[in-house]
Amino acid sequence: MTELPLVSQLIDALRCLPGVGPKSAQRMAFHLLERDRDGGRELARILAEAMARVMRCRKCRTLSEAELCALCANPRRDPSLLCVVEQPSGVIAIEQATDYRGLYFVLGGRLSPLDGIGPDQLGLDVLAERLRGDGVAELILATSPTVEGGATAQYIAQLAANAGVGVTRIAHGVPLGGDLEMVDGGTLAHAFAGRRAL
Repeated sequence: MTELPLVSQLIDALRCLPGVGPKSAQRMAFHLLERDRDGGRELARILAEAMARVMRCRKCRTLSEAELCALCANPRRDPSLLCVVEQPSGVIAIEQATDYRGLYFVLGGRLSPLDGIGPDQLGLDVLAERLRGDGVAELILATSPTVEGGATAQYIAQLAANAGVGVTRIAHGVPLGGDLEMVDGGTLAHAFAGRRAL
């Protein structure tokens, strides 16, 4: 597409989004240019504004337009409960699905030495300081049930133990409404090991 350098640049730019390959990017670019120029202009305006104004909350590290996010600034949240999630999307998921009233800490990933992601990249020094001085009584680990998520949870559990803070981890296992024969062996073994009395 050498005769349309801006179109090619738009297609290449759209490929930065997760899960968007060359064909999907091309489809999106052509849709905006051929059918929805107003939508494209609005997308560009909001995207530029978000890139300029959205930052990390200084306390929990989620995405925010202010120095403190709405959750951290809310005096009705319980500061003795702190839930650790990997991404800001985890905060949204928990807020939408539960009645959790505590605060959060967003890692921005999980420990992965092979990818160069260590404790410093996840703000674990900030978390350790918060555990020592913010009156946290229970740390809830909501990391993913992967090898890296487990290693991250273990590392954070040690930080909490050093600070004298109790640690729990969200349950993992058979999804609600799931059939046992459709669940993979690792998930089923984890669910079976984590069974509890009724």
